[in-house]
Amino acid sequence: MAFEPNALPTLIGSLPLSDHQEATRLILEYMPEIPLWAQLPVYPEERLLSQFTEGLPGIRGEGDSLYFDTEDPAFEQEFLSFYEQYLEVTEAGLPLKQSVFAFSGKTGRGFRAFLEAIPRAGSKPLALKGQITGPFTMLSGLKDKSGRLAFFNPQLREVVVKAIALRAKYQVEEMKALGHEVILFLDEPALAGFGSSAMVGITKEDVISDLTEVIDTVQQAGGIPGIHVCANTDWSVILETPVDILSFDAYGFFDRIVLYKEQLSDFLKKGKTIAWGLVPTLNEEDLKSEDVSSLKTLWDGQVKQLGADPDMIKRQALITPSCGTGLLSRELSLRVLMLTRDLSRAIRGTATYK
Repeated sequence: MAFEPNALPTLIGSLPLSDHQEATRLILEYMPEIPLWAQLPVYPEERLLSQFTEGLPGIRGEGDSLYFDTEDPAFEQEFLSFYEQYLEVTEAGLPLKQSVFAFSGKTGRGFRAFLEAIPRAGSKPLALKGQITGPFTMLSGLKDKSGRLAFFNPQLREVVVKAIALRAKYQVEEMKALGHEVILFLDEPALAGFGSSAMVGITKEDVISDLTEVIDTVQQAGGIPGIHVCANTDWSVILETPVDILSFDAYGFFDRIVLYKEQLSDFLKKGKTIAWGLVPTLNEEDLKSEDVSSLKTLWDGQVKQLGADPDMIKRQALITPSCGTGLLSRELSLRVLMLTRDLSRAIRGTATYK
């Protein structure tokens, strides 16, 4: 049976908190139908790149200052060790949770808090959600010592894509063990820069190939893969992958994505899902000025412009913030959670709003 979230709410990932238990409690309170584990970027090891780089050969630095040192004499041995672990998992049957592809004690605190909380949750979720930095963002965000993008080093590109695929599979396996459907988003903010001068030499086919390897791995593990981009991009790149959920900033960039309305309609007719980032997170004044009524009006107008069957759009919709809330204040982050939940209720017709 196809996944039909029917305009239920969920989040993108990050929160401006320092307590993983508190973050998990808030997520379960506001998003009980599709909860997710929390990323808390107040910790350097839980940021966009750092949370998923453990065990990569040649990786050096910490927090936002990571880079690859392929000139280090230890690189060759680290490279060989990586592939030994990779083969142990993919061919020798080593459980992922016992491998370098599992979260460590430092990077996995939000994930562990989530796994422990779900069995005690009051209601049974429709699905659980995880997230991981996608291969394009990782390979264009990390450089070598000379400042060259990791994407342009064939060894590093292959290692990063394979590591992300297995880290994603690890998340799916751990969450599925709790008896729920699992959604796994690839967070790809850097796709906003695809086609720019800094990315010359990276082809559309290369990007689709890397994304597809991770997506296939998630699907084979029984998960529902999504791709989230919080800005504008060449949306045909995502629509030409086998991904099941397209997540975008509907508040800020609907006018760009609606140019692909025929491809989006075909996407929905295949039973796939669009995650509508209708609650603004990138501009505090927008967040303060909007309410459920104004955002519901925005949704209604966008559904009409998309031109597909409105009932199908709603059945195959998720309602989300436009991006994570890790850079907002606690107060505004809670406003995002409240608006996302209440907008979802308004769209589903489960509550009345003035």
